[in-house]
Amino acid sequence: MPERIYHMFETAAGEGHGSLATILFIGFLFGAIIQWARVDKFEKIAGFAMLEDMTVPKMLFFAIGLASIGLYFMIEAGYAHYHIKPVMLGGLVTGAILFGIAMAIFGKCPGTGPVSIAEGRIDVLVGAIGGIFGGLFFTVAYPWIKPLMGPDYGKITLANTFEGYESLIVLVYGILLVAVAFMLPDKEYLDPEDNEKKASV
Repeated sequence: MPERIYHMFETAAGEGHGSLATILFIGFLFGAIIQWARVDKFEKIAGFAMLEDMTVPKMLFFAIGLASIGLYFMIEAGYAHYHIKPVMLGGLVTGAILFGIAMAIFGKCPGTGPVSIAEGRIDVLVGAIGGIFGGLFFTVAYPWIKPLMGPDYGKITLANTFEGYESLIVLVYGILLVAVAFMLPDKEYLDPEDNEKKASV
């Protein structure tokens, strides 16, 4: 088991993303930001699903907007790369609906889940185990599921859709998302128990 874990880190380091120290530093930094923003809390995700808490969408819009600009120009400079997946509408729509339902019920996403597990949340650990089995089922059943995913439209990106204006499109897209993050209202959801505690103070 320790050998397999070491091999996993060794493989990640050999992918050209940087040293193991860099990868671990970014991972710890990501976890710290998640905890600081408190988006690993059930109330934040559930509140987002009910449009009663804007913490998660504000963070998502800001992070995606900023990362879109940074990643694009890092790729252009040769400092980063990504693997674009093909657009298969049937699979994307079905997957998005299932993901949204699960996220609303579970109150976690693949990013905040591991942070909650590190905090000792047993409910999240059970959910993560379920996710592993779900991934296993998808892997085994993929040959039968693939025809249901719809036609393959190829590897489409927003930048490539506007050939000749890629840099401008990415800049406008990123700036718009960051602007949306700042325009969203500072709305915070508290569950009934929190409201009772707040009222009694």
